[in-house]
Amino acid sequence: MKIPKEGDFVTIQSYKHDGSLHRTWRDTMVLKTNENSIIGVNDHTLVTESDDRRWVTREPAIVYFHKKFWFNIIAMIREEGVSYYCNLASPFVLDNEALKYIDYDLDVKVFKDGEKKLLDVEEYERHRRQMHYPKEIDHILKENVKILVDWINNEKGPFSKEYVDIWYNRYHQLKK
Repeated sequence: MKIPKEGDFVTIQSYKHDGSLHRTWRDTMVLKTNENSIIGVNDHTLVTESDDRRWVTREPAIVYFHKKFWFNIIAMIREEGVSYYCNLASPFVLDNEALKYIDYDLDVKVFKDGEKKLLDVEEYERHRRQMHYPKEIDHILKENVKILVDWINNEKGPFSKEYVDIWYNRYHQLKK
C-alpha cells in the first residue's frame, strides 16, 4: 500500500493474538507519516467492537503508532487536561485495508496529574494462557512496558505538552 499522506483518512484495526478482529476505528485523519511511524487524530470517530457494538469517541485524541515499538499511544485531549491510554501491542503494519496491530491486553493509563496505572493484567494472563503467547512475546511486552514508562517519566514524544499542542493545532489547520 502507498503510505498515506497528511490529511488522508485511514481505518485502524486491532486484532487479538489468535487473529480475531478486536476493534475498528473508522476515518482516523493522518497528520504525519515517516518510514517508522504514523501520527493521526480521532475526533468523534466511529468505533466498532468485535461484537458489532458501535460507539463514537468522545473527545479528540492524537494517536501514535510505531513500527519498532510494541505499544501505541493515544493522547486524549479534554478541557481539564490531557490523559493517555497506551496499548501494549505489536508494531503496526499497513496494507490496502487498514493500519493493523495485535492488541496484547496490557494497557498503561496516564492521568492528567501524571499518575500511571498498569491495567488489565488479569486479562493479559488469561489470554496469554488461552492463546499461547510465546515466551518471546511475553519478554518483549515486559521490556516495552519499561520503555513506555521511561517515555512517560521523561515526557518523551507524545508525552510532551508541545507534541500534543503541535499536532492538535495541525489537525485544526487541516480540518478547515
